Amino acid sequence: MDVSWIPGSADALVVGIVALVVVGAGTLAVWRGRGRATGKQNAELSPLVRSTPTAAPAPGAPAVPPLSEADMPEAPADRFAARRARLGGSLGSRLASLFSRRDLDQSAWDELEEALLLADVGAATTEEILAQVRGRVDAGDASPKEALRDALVAAIDPELDRFLALSSGGDLSPVLVVGVNGVGKTTSVGKIARVLVAQGKSVVLGAADTFRAAAADQLETWGSRVGVVTVRSDVDGADPASVAFEATQRASDEGADVVLIDTAGRLQNKAGLMDQLGKIHRVVSKVAEPREILLVIDATTGQNGLAQARVFGEAVPLTGIVLTKMDGTAKGGIVLAVQRVLGVPVKFVGLGEGADDLAPFDVEGFVDGLLGD
Repeated sequence: MDVSWIPGSADALVVGIVALVVVGAGTLAVWRGRGRATGKQNAELSPLVRSTPTAAPAPGAPAVPPLSEADMPEAPADRFAARRARLGGSLGSRLASLFSRRDLDQSAWDELEEALLLADVGAATTEEILAQVRGRVDAGDASPKEALRDALVAAIDPELDRFLALSSGGDLSPVLVVGVNGVGKTTSVGKIARVLVAQGKSVVLGAADTFRAAAADQLETWGSRVGVVTVRSDVDGADPASVAFEATQRASDEGADVVLIDTAGRLQNKAGLMDQLGKIHRVVSKVAEPREILLVIDATTGQNGLAQARVFGEAVPLTGIVLTKMDGTAKGGIVLAVQRVLGVPVKFVGLGEGADDLAPFDVEGFVDGLLGD
């Protein structure tokens, strides 16, 4: 098993540190120092994880230059608001004529129902929303748009805990990221690492998607951009559980805050998936119990995405959802549908292809973006 250490700078100090690694002197303090420096430079960020701040590096620890301005992760708390317009206001534009009416006839209610169904909200949720909106409008309590906004916010449930539930006692917090290939899973792991680094967390990446040849290289590239370590195998098709275990053990031994593990995304049969993910979960738990198991779903896949969600929900105890490609042809209602299917909250949404376009999910901001406000 080969472990790749990825420096983010070519200056002489880093070269000297790598040399010490070669001769056996452990240097995680270097990587922790970089994470801390980044966190200090982003000290004004709102917390996106439920955990206490990590301790400063020990006195005398080697100093590592801060990330360049180009590599510095953007403040996560600001991302959704800055990108909300990318949602496209698809539902709002479809219902613009309805919102302008003072009196709604049956055809208008049928139009609202059709719009919600076409937005992938789902039949049962659509029926509930229609009942709430119609009741308030008929009673004169709210305009159609106001009533719809409130009903959508309530259906998504702003009370759900959307923070990453990381350890508050300084212990290692493993985070498993699952999902089929092609949904942006490995990219999402890299982008989540940027969120954590922006919050001052020290991170180790585990490239346990060993069946896709480019996955480890891709993850390694993401890690190098924010100065974090990637643990990988040199052998294509190696046992994913072995890589996951080694990454978790390495992170634990070196005092990292979080180990992010990218898992294989093959969905050839349900039994094989359950066996593989179950094994990864078990071996990681031998070092530290996973704090989060995040499912990545392509928001443009509609009902296919929901079918995938059900399979993964049976394989491992999911704790949150990452919806990618919300800036494309996604219809928005998938947020409501997937939360209902899995009973866990959407925690991040992808609103572009940029390195910092993965944003913590904002319920009210999402609904306003969906309605074009």
